Amino acid sequence: MGPFKLIALDMDGTLLDEEKKISPDNAEAIRQAAAAGKIVMMSTGRGAVSAMPYIQELGLTSPMVVVNGGEVWEAPGKLLRRTLLPVETVSKLHELALEHDCWWWAYSVDGIFNREREGLDIANSEWLKFGYFSENAEKLERIRSAVSSWGTLEITNSHPSNIEINPLGISKASGLEAVCQLLGIQMSEVIAMGDSENDIAMIREAGLGVAMGNAQDEVKRIADITTVTNEESAVAKIIHTYLLKS
Repeated sequence: MGPFKLIALDMDGTLLDEEKKISPDNAEAIRQAAAAGKIVMMSTGRGAVSAMPYIQELGLTSPMVVVNGGEVWEAPGKLLRRTLLPVETVSKLHELALEHDCWWWAYSVDGIFNREREGLDIANSEWLKFGYFSENAEKLERIRSAVSSWGTLEITNSHPSNIEINPLGISKASGLEAVCQLLGIQMSEVIAMGDSENDIAMIREAGLGVAMGNAQDEVKRIADITTVTNEESAVAKIIHTYLLKS
């Protein structure tokens, strides 16, 4: 197995503990990997602004995949590509949220909007991702079924109680493939770690796909291996076991 050149990390539920912090062990392992010439990068559902404080904390200048592949950054501050949701689609997704009285959020190029933020101007914004949250599983399933029937969108989640919507074909895997092409490496040389449905595509396509111990069952089912939880510095464990030894 290996040699591996790059590790792609989901953030929430993977790199970050339940207090949204990077453990000292994870931080030190990432710094060791970078010093050894390995590429450590984020592949997250978060937007670039939300991910950046952690990237700066770690001192990384590597590529980033954010909003589930909606944006791929060659380096912090240097955009490689951006894939937008059509305005008409966002309008339909918003109407669906209102119809089902569901918490929603939407990533635009200019920031995040949600049910409590005023000033939503769908027609005059550029949209990257749309999401729904509800603890009512039947409500979520009705929304998911409706969106799925359109046949034009990527539908995943980052938690069992939410749904995340991206343009069809856009995923963390498509973002990682763009990074690999940029760097001249193969997906077989990549380790991908994650815990949720929006990580499945990259975990399946990477050379080593790693499910977190706290991952959703479907993620564990398709992964090559399952590691410890995000409360146990899983990233450090994988870096030392598979990346620094390859």
